[in-house]
Amino acid sequence: MGPMTRVYLLNDAGEKAFGEGPYRLLRAVEKTGSLRAAAASMNMAYTKALKLLRRAEEGAGCALTERSAGGKAGGGSRLTAEGKELLKNYETYRERCVAANRAIYRAVFCPERTAASLPDGEA
Repeated sequence: MGPMTRVYLLNDAGEKAFGEGPYRLLRAVEKTGSLRAAAASMNMAYTKALKLLRRAEEGAGCALTERSAGGKAGGGSRLTAEGKELLKNYETYRERCVAANRAIYRAVFCPERTAASLPDGEA
């Protein structure tokens, strides 16, 4: 048995605005250079990906991607500086939440064992 940590960010109305789904989608946009290709790589409908992106952008209060229309050179998407910063900050926050949750779990469920005595990855 061990702890499970799910991290997501809420908008001002208390609704989920950003979490693992939008995080993975933006990482895929960064890798593929396209929202459509990113959605496909996740077996996600483009319309769902667009909805996730819009909700995340509304919650963040800024554009997370820059989109260019298709044509001869083709269209695409890339992360804005704010998008890259959100991903970096989310990763840091998520890692710290997971570490804090593990420490709390150990203190409550394994008080006789110190964190140092538990192998890495063990809750």
